[in-house]
Amino acid sequence: MTTETARPVPVDQPAADRGTVARRAVLHALAPALVYLAVRALGVLVLAVMAAHAGSDVEHDLTTWDGAWLLAIADDGYAGVPADHVDAFGNRTPDTPLGFFPGYPAAVGVADLVTFGSIELAGLLVSLGSGIVAAYGMTRLGELVPGGSRRAGLLLTALFAATPMSVVLSMAYTEALFCALAVWALVGVLRGQWLVAGACAAGAGLVRPTAAALVVAVGLAALAAVLARRDGWRPWLGGLLAASGLLGYLGYVAVRTGRPDGWFAIQREGWGWYLDGGRATAGYVADVLAGGERVFDVLTVVALAGTLLLLALMVAMRLPWPLIAYAAVALVTVWCTEGRMNAKLRLLVPVFVLLLPVALGLARRRLGTAVGVVAAAALGSAWFGGYALTIWQYGI
Repeated sequence: MTTETARPVPVDQPAADRGTVARRAVLHALAPALVYLAVRALGVLVLAVMAAHAGSDVEHDLTTWDGAWLLAIADDGYAGVPADHVDAFGNRTPDTPLGFFPGYPAAVGVADLVTFGSIELAGLLVSLGSGIVAAYGMTRLGELVPGGSRRAGLLLTALFAATPMSVVLSMAYTEALFCALAVWALVGVLRGQWLVAGACAAGAGLVRPTAAALVVAVGLAALAAVLARRDGWRPWLGGLLAASGLLGYLGYVAVRTGRPDGWFAIQREGWGWYLDGGRATAGYVADVLAGGERVFDVLTVVALAGTLLLLALMVAMRLPWPLIAYAAVALVTVWCTEGRMNAKLRLLVPVFVLLLPVALGLARRRLGTAVGVVAAAALGSAWFGGYALTIWQYGI
């Protein structure tokens, strides 16, 4: 006589368990946005407190400096920018507004359709929405790299939201929109989605000149795919598309100004920005190390030095070479330009791939350690952003 082990009879999952599964699924889906918004909310809250103490207004602080130019272009076009908007030297020519790329003002103009004429609110909504889109891209990027994971992706999102000058992600500035397009372009490269990568790079090229690094990364990756005869015609089109936004706008300004280097001339003559091979940055670093007393200067030098270490770690960890190429070219635009030195911390925000070694390292640590590091970074970033806007006021 044989016996058989009785198998459990399947029963319907209790409603309470189904509810728990549903809540977990929702939380999993919302996690990138929640992590990003929590860090940025802390930053804006601290800014509001510091602004009140300094006698300023937080809405004004979030829409000032370049934000005022961008919002004016969004509201009335390049020709309608008020006459009191002048360059860094107090001058103004008919071509001065062309120094600002059209992508962000165009997005703000669309958002203004639902804000009932509040161009400031439209600008802040574009930055908010773009930051959330970037958060999902950061999480996906952290999952795709070698050794990556969901935890690494969420940590990358948190660190991105807590970079020293991440306050600009909550301002009427171009950084949030650019980073959203850039990260999804890089995700497209890693996944072999060439049309997505090319389209996002093209869009980024209409937002800010940092897209030159993205054009190089996407273009070289597409060329490698073509030479390896992978993915058919898509790398061809993706690579060509990637450069269209940046080259298209630079070409437009060249025609408007009547000189091939029109946009670069506007930047040099109006804001003092131009490539100098790194001489100004090296001199600035040397001066600060020799006798720097201002907190902002010291932290700027520390951050600049840290970028070189993080780039070296990316190479040592053998992260995908298109990400390294993007970081390297982006750092050239930061290190090798003359201009306001304290603004270089803001220019580092789009080089978010440098945070990957930190995110991957923290993902292997205990949860408490990772949360502690992120919390410290978020608090430091919140204070630093408030300091830059309400006390120092030269870092934006």
